[in-house]
Amino acid sequence: MNNQELISNYYITHLDELLAFTSRRLRGNGEAADIVQDAFVRLLTCGKMISDVTLPGLAYTILRNLITDFYRHHTSRNEYEHYLRYAAHNVETAESVLSVREITEQMERGMARLPEGSKRIYRMHVLNDMRVSEISQTTGEGYKWVENRLGIARKAVRNYLRHVS
Repeated sequence: MNNQELISNYYITHLDELLAFTSRRLRGNGEAADIVQDAFVRLLTCGKMISDVTLPGLAYTILRNLITDFYRHHTSRNEYEHYLRYAAHNVETAESVLSVREITEQMERGMARLPEGSKRIYRMHVLNDMRVSEISQTTGEGYKWVENRLGIARKAVRNYLRHVS
């Protein structure tokens, strides 16, 4: 039996099981069928030797990797940052003004908990819309150091905002 026949038989036999696995990890997201389909396309196009023994492990590994990619690409960095950056420029109603003001106040409280260097970097990134490379040049610090501090600051502010909300 060649690879294509083996993969086709496995697909027919285990499709429901793989869809359930993927759907559970995506928390019911409708993308499960697409991700399973992509996994089998990858299986069919990979040039590796596949056998009855290796196919299940390979299929689940590819599915896990695709699920991880899905979360990486489809999860927003931080709802509050995006809202503050983009919605603040297009404010039309009184509720929007209050909402932006409340979010800004909460972010300020979250930033107040940060060390001074991280606070300055986070403020430059979020409020001044500066990139890591620009912040690095402005502060004279290394790119990786700025990137690391910004990541720590984002995580701290995000955790604070989750607990406040």
